[in-house]
Amino acid sequence: MPTFRTAESVSPKHPDKICDQISDAILDAHLAQDPHARVAVDVAGGHGTVFVTGEVTSKAAGVDVTEIVKGIAGDVEVIEHIAAQSPEIAHGVDTGGAGDQGIMVGYATNETDELLPLEYVLARRLNRSLYERWPYDGKTQVTTKDGKITSVVASFQHAKQSELEEAVRAWLSDEPLAEPADDVNYHINPAGDWNQGGFDADAGLTGRKLAVDNYGPRVPLGGGAFSGKDPSKVDRSAAYMARKVAVDYLKQRSAKEVYVYLAYAIGYDQPLEASVIIDGEEEQIEGYDLSPNGIIKFLDLKRPIYEPTARYGHYGNSEFSWEN
Repeated sequence: MPTFRTAESVSPKHPDKICDQISDAILDAHLAQDPHARVAVDVAGGHGTVFVTGEVTSKAAGVDVTEIVKGIAGDVEVIEHIAAQSPEIAHGVDTGGAGDQGIMVGYATNETDELLPLEYVLARRLNRSLYERWPYDGKTQVTTKDGKITSVVASFQHAKQSELEEAVRAWLSDEPLAEPADDVNYHINPAGDWNQGGFDADAGLTGRKLAVDNYGPRVPLGGGAFSGKDPSKVDRSAAYMARKVAVDYLKQRSAKEVYVYLAYAIGYDQPLEASVIIDGEEEQIEGYDLSPNGIIKFLDLKRPIYEPTARYGHYGNSEFSWEN
């Protein structure tokens, strides 16, 4: 039976990605002044208005949320409603426990240099290539059959269909990782050319592109969203650690594919599950401090490093500590 795989990517000017970047820019602004800041910021935006809400407990002074929002989203009305972290949640975190319950999935594969699924990497590389020419709202999608590209979808704001298709075909010819099938189906601006995008055309929300943020739809999703959350939230820090562990096992065992599963309870500092599946064989993870504080220290996560993760996914970038 043939194996089909499909993944998508969205540009940094997609409404959901704008919200992710705002959330992480606010987080970075607090961590730059207070590495111990507790931040959980969500953003909803669209049609000239951005609503920022969540919980922040921080010693940082002078963090101008409106300025941050406008620096990313442009001339919009900003409605801000941020409260302090619940003292009942803080109590469990102060003692070194996880900020919430959750299941985190880590993954690594030898299919690509990025150690990510082929279809995911192709969709992302295509998106980045098109974004260099059209730095606006845009989406790409690539389908493969047994590793060969069978269809490509590309929709980009301000791009004429003929020029966009020409750019897609050129990318397909030049991309070393791309192996086209005999008959590739192209769907280029399939709903027609469009000039209204971003917040002008649609609403966005922090954390709504989870498959794009992770590994694409082939790999199960575990916990919640990443953006806007400081590393005491295991949704983020333990997900990064799960990726690090998966990469390590893949390299150490010369494996083809590795899955990692970590599960936590709020206020408790040790995982309830720490499993690794190496080419189909399950083991228990050994040799890592998987407590929230251990992860934060090991990956050096109390730094303003997060806004770049909100643009093109949280994995496969060698600048991120969990990738090395």
